[in-house]
Amino acid sequence: MNLKDDNQSGEVAGTVVEFMEVAITMIVFLKGFYPSAAFERRRYMNVVVQRARHPELRDYIHSAAYGLLPFIQKGLVERVAVIFFSEDNVPVERFIFKLTINPSSAALVEEAQLQFALRSFLIKLSVSKSLVKPLPQNCRWEVTAYLRSLPQVGSSKEGELWIPTDTKQWQNPPVITPVKSLNSEPLCLQLYLEHPSLSQPHNLVKPNAAHEPQVR
Repeated sequence: MNLKDDNQSGEVAGTVVEFMEVAITMIVFLKGFYPSAAFERRRYMNVVVQRARHPELRDYIHSAAYGLLPFIQKGLVERVAVIFFSEDNVPVERFIFKLTINPSSAALVEEAQLQFALRSFLIKLSVSKSLVKPLPQNCRWEVTAYLRSLPQVGSSKEGELWIPTDTKQWQNPPVITPVKSLNSEPLCLQLYLEHPSLSQPHNLVKPNAAHEPQVR
């Protein structure tokens, strides 16, 4: 991969994390986790989206999204999940973004084309209220990234915003609801919902038994 390809790949990754910041905010708004007054309408990619008013909420989402940038650039990120938990710290719903970026074809796509493709995900999210489950009392949420391999951070500060997660895993395969997918170059992206199966036992497994490197 030459320098031009590297620069183009970085631009694609930058557009993706910018999109992720907006999409995560829309998911939290969609779930009704906070009062609607905690958000304000904005326009992004010519779509009406939501922006968090509270500085701490806005900064958390921004830091989570842009903290992924170096890992996405290196092709380490397999999935990004917005996970909602019950009071007992059990996952009750997961919004999953599964992504792959092909650096060798990044130079072949115009930014406007990429934005047009990502725009369709935001439009779909805005009309997906019927797909989500009601939130339990005293719930919480977090953003979790699932990596293809553990990063070699070393002395770099790029991993300081992310820590290993202790999120529990469902023992049985989840119920999956597709929301939107993009299968193109240089980006392949899938958005889907995961809910626990009706036969899911209460004794969930810890991440170290799930054989998936994760950070949050």
